[in-house]
Amino acid sequence: MGSPIDPYFQRAVWLQASCCGNVLWGYNLRHLDLLESYVQAKLRERGELVPWAPMSLVERLPTWLKAAKNRTEILRTIKRLRSTVPAAG
Repeated sequence: MGSPIDPYFQRAVWLQASCCGNVLWGYNLRHLDLLESYVQAKLRERGELVPWAPMSLVERLPTWLKAAKNRTEILRTIKRLRSTVPAAG
């Protein structure tokens, strides 16, 4: 399958990093926010996690990203990816 590809521009996703032996990626800061919210949640109940994200999106996340044992490393990687985005303004 290779690296993640943006479905519209057909280019490699810029926000990606090695994490837990896999590739953690996000399309943009909003996508990273969604992943962070999901990973941080101690109790993942059915229902809306964040108002703008369909549940089917988080239900399709890979098992390694859902595993509590990877929480610390995933959150550290998300923070690192977020720091690579230039500040607006």
